[in-house]
Parts: sequence; structure tokens; C-alpha cells
Amino acid sequence: MITIISGTNRPSSNTIKVAKYYQKTLMLKGLESTVFSLEDLPDNLIASDLYGQRSPEFAVIQELVNKTTKFLFIIPEYNGSFPGVLKTFIDACNFPDSFYDKKAALVGVSSGKYGNIRGVDHFGGVCSYLHLHVLPLRIHIASIKTELNETGDLYKEDTLKFCHEQMDKFISF
Repeated sequence: MITIISGTNRPSSNTIKVAKYYQKTLMLKGLESTVFSLEDLPDNLIASDLYGQRSPEFAVIQELVNKTTKFLFIIPEYNGSFPGVLKTFIDACNFPDSFYDKKAALVGVSSGKYGNIRGVDHFGGVCSYLHLHVLPLRIHIASIKTELNETGDLYKEDTLKFCHEQMDKFISF
């Protein structure tokens, strides 16, 4: 099972648009996936689901994580790295079995010109600690506001080329 994680809890983000684009494109390539947006985390996650505690709301999310064999993380740039809510989500998941020896692909997005290179690199370090095997081809989509058309799809030729290459490699990974 493939789960695409939209790595922010910001409502109506470009991150969720990219996640849905990846889901739609993977479907065209014959692969079903689920999108999980961090917008859907329980409001009281910090109080209810860390340090061995488990709320009924997060139990459903934990079940999704447990069933997932491949993760595709869409990671926006926040303050030169990845969002704290993404790290909190990882921290709330059962360790080590949630991510251990599973696979992942990483996509960075930013409104700036580097496509969250630093944040994706930081998150790669977290993945290494979790024994989450990361596809070597990491995509960095810069100037995200100019990369999406009016329907929320990526449309620029170079971006499409590299995203499709990553998806093809992810399918066989």
C-alpha cells in the first residue's frame, strides 16, 4: 500500500495540490494510493498521542501507517527546513515498526528558488534513523506558485519529466 503524506497542516496548501497530483498520476500508471494530509491530525495530538498515549482518532491514522509499505512525502519548506508538524506526526507513530524497513520517496516544494533542498535533506536524516529506505531521486519543486495551473496540476515540461521519472522509479523501488 502506498500513502502520500501531505507534509503540512496548512489549509488549502500547495503541498496538498502536489500530493493529489502525484496520486492522480500514479493512478494513471496503474497504482492506487492514499493521500493523508497532516490537516487531518487530531487537534490535540501533542497532548493525546505522544509518549505511549493513543487516542481513538490517531489509532485510525496509526493503522494506515502500519498498512503502508511505501510512503511518498510531499514536504514544504518552513523556516529553511521541514514543518514541525511533520516531525510531530513521525514522533506520534509507533517506533520502530511504523517505518522500519519500509520505503519512501521525497518531494520538496517551496515558494523560493531551491525547492526545499535543505528541508528534504534534514528529513532524509530522520528517515535514516527510522530505517526508512529513501529512493535516491529526490525532487525539488521551486517557485511552486508558478508550477501549478488553475486546476492544481503541475504543468511545466521539465517538472513533469522529473516527477514522472521519480514516480516510475518509485513504482519499481
